[in-house]
Amino acid sequence: MPRYIAFLRAINVGGHVVKMNRLRELFEALSLADVETFIASGNVIFESSAKNTAGLEARIEERLAEALGYEVAAFLRTDDEVTAMARYQPFRDEFVKKAGAFVVGFLHKPLDKTAEKVLRGFKSDIDDFHLHNREIYWLCKKRQSESKFSNAAFEKALHSRSTFRGMNTIKNLAKKLGK
Repeated sequence: MPRYIAFLRAINVGGHVVKMNRLRELFEALSLADVETFIASGNVIFESSAKNTAGLEARIEERLAEALGYEVAAFLRTDDEVTAMARYQPFRDEFVKKAGAFVVGFLHKPLDKTAEKVLRGFKSDIDDFHLHNREIYWLCKKRQSESKFSNAAFEKALHSRSTFRGMNTIKNLAKKLGK
């Protein structure tokens, strides 16, 4: 059975606190197998025989909204996709080592040309971006708090949902997955 990772938006941020055992229970209630969480920021590993990933994302989002009382976006990736992200090098190593932050943003679908242009508009002296598949790689040369870019600014500009994770989280998740 395929293994997926759900990257959830709005879990344990902005005053929304969800215990990881509760999150596991909600996923198990959807008949998903071998459910486990990875750090307390809304990363859930599970197995599912579902063939329609978009439909599965929608089922997860609907269940979480119903149970938690607020909207939670779910971005599913396979274990192979997470491993590929961990190995992907969109920026030169010397820039990554000096950066204040290196993060990955998850999207439901790749950005179209208009949305890519909007994202390029966020590029600055401290922020650089790279698109690959359904991910945005963001390199912030200073602290993220010094940047004009944020998930909220991105979502507002594009009217699209996303969630971001640090590259170290992605690499540690790939190690956990044994890939």
